[in-house]
Amino acid sequence: MPAFETSIALLGLWAIVGYLLGSIPFGLLLTKAMGLGNLREIGSGNIGATNVLRTGNKGAAAATLVLDGAKGALAVLLARAMAGEDATQVAALAAFLGHCFPVWLGFKGGKGVATFLGLMLALAWPVGLLACAVWLATALISRISSLSALVAAAWSPLVCLLVGQGQIFLLTLFLAGLIAWRHRANLGRLKNGTEPRIGGSKA
Repeated sequence: MPAFETSIALLGLWAIVGYLLGSIPFGLLLTKAMGLGNLREIGSGNIGATNVLRTGNKGAAAATLVLDGAKGALAVLLARAMAGEDATQVAALAAFLGHCFPVWLGFKGGKGVATFLGLMLALAWPVGLLACAVWLATALISRISSLSALVAAAWSPLVCLLVGQGQIFLLTLFLAGLIAWRHRANLGRLKNGTEPRIGGSKA
């Protein structure tokens, strides 16, 4: 953990900035703008890229993935440029929570995977790159989005220690735990062998 040197008021401000950035529901906005229907009534009803893919529009899914990652990265980069590392980690956590629990959608948001990857790339790019690589490799082998997310998130705290990024270990561990919790229904289906593969009807 970094030393807490920023005032409580400024940390609160960065928490608000991070949350507001993270709470932008790009998947929902893109599918509506592109006339692809109400994402809440498609597949799992989730606002993330995996569910956007169920509209049949790969471009919209790719854009959602990039934008959901970018909003997390932007929260980190802005806080790092204007404040200290303590504010940076606060903004990162708030952005993740904003994506998962956006006030605009009754606190029912996404599962945070793309935002997590964007946060990691901005916080410590070696950790982020390895997390993305693990996610992609697992997805190519298993064709299961949730498994890819869980494996990438689970490895990330260890990677922080291996590449000398111990200052973000606790944050990464907490975010990985939240991802596992957000995927608790998926974990049950993975155990039962009923989890759909990428491109399936629900998740």
